Amino acid sequence: MQKVTILPATTKNPITLMGECTGVCYGSDTSDPVKNYKRGKDCITSGHGRALEYPQVYLVIQGFSARVEREIYTHTAGSPTRTQASTRYIKYGDFQYITPPSILKDPEAKDRYDWVMYQISEAYKDLEALGVPKEDIGGILPLNMESTMVIRTNARHLIDMSHQRMCSRALWEYRQFMDLLKQELSNYSPEWAEIAAEFKPKCELYGYCTEKFTCGRKPRKEEKQEEKEIIAAVQPAIEKPGFIESLRKLVRSYLT
Repeated sequence: MQKVTILPATTKNPITLMGECTGVCYGSDTSDPVKNYKRGKDCITSGHGRALEYPQVYLVIQGFSARVEREIYTHTAGSPTRTQASTRYIKYGDFQYITPPSILKDPEAKDRYDWVMYQISEAYKDLEALGVPKEDIGGILPLNMESTMVIRTNARHLIDMSHQRMCSRALWEYRQFMDLLKQELSNYSPEWAEIAAEFKPKCELYGYCTEKFTCGRKPRKEEKQEEKEIIAAVQPAIEKPGFIESLRKLVRSYLT
């Protein structure tokens, strides 16, 4: 079962901590938690991302594929560190694995998929019986095998990750991970719920899509610019007295 656990070492009041750490920039009194919280909120509103590197997050990620966990490695901002279940020391003869939705909905594809996973599992056991070390057998294990990872990261890293990985074009399983992470952080403390609200795909951040292959959720940057130019062109006409009434008459005549 997919699971994200927030460990107790995670900063409980991240926004207050941000305000306390940045207070030195202004020579402020950092002994007041209320003022620190307000200062931390100002950092978020003003886009001072460096402050978001102070709150630390310790996660245990379970039930996701090795493929997703390998993709998490590509997000290295803020010097995160991690440990993962080893293929050298743990036996994986009867490993659990992720089945993608596209395969689940097709019985024939699922039968084929499960058969391949079974063959890998049996080959693992056969090689182990022949005395091959686990670290050498591990190379045959599939990317969709479930794995467990512990990661230490920070708020800025996770917000940046969400902009990429909550995109509709991101891997479906990674999107599930981000949704679950957002939920668990929101449950961890009220201040984390405020930070987790910043988790969103980048099109929601920019108001347009930056991807070459867009999903259509938001217009492309060029389309957004065209939209602004059209609005700017018609704005003078809209502001003229009587425009709204003329528009109403036009609509009524069309409807009748």
